[in-house]
Amino acid sequence: MNADLESFVPLVYARRGVQRLATTSSVAHDTTFLVGLSRAFYWKSLLDTGVMKSGSEIAKNEGLHHSVVNELMRLTLLAPDIIAQLISGTQPRRLNLMWFQRNRLPVDWQAQRAIIDGFK
Repeated sequence: MNADLESFVPLVYARRGVQRLATTSSVAHDTTFLVGLSRAFYWKSLLDTGVMKSGSEIAKNEGLHHSVVNELMRLTLLAPDIIAQLISGTQPRRLNLMWFQRNRLPVDWQAQRAIIDGFK
C-alpha cells in the first residue's frame, strides 16, 4: 500500500541579515538549508533507483555545476539525529548550508556529533 504522507507546519518567513528564515513560535528554520537537504535526498533517491547514473548526470539535467550536486549530496551522510536537529531548527546559528558546503564532515556519526557539539 503506497500512501502519500503530508505535513502542515505553520511558518512565518523573516530575514536575519541576508538569510531568509522560516519561524514557528520560538524556532528559526534555515529555509536555504532545508531546500538543500531536500534536494540532496531527492538526488540520492534518483541514484538509488537508477533513474540517474551519477551526480554529473544530475547536475547536467538540473543545469548545475557538478560540484554543487556533490556538495549537497554529502548532507545525506549526516547522522539522523543531526538531520532532525537541523530540520527542527534547533541547530547552532553558525551551522548553516554554507558551513556544510565549505567544511567536510567525517562519515562516522560519532565524529560528526563531536564537531556539532563544538558549536554549542
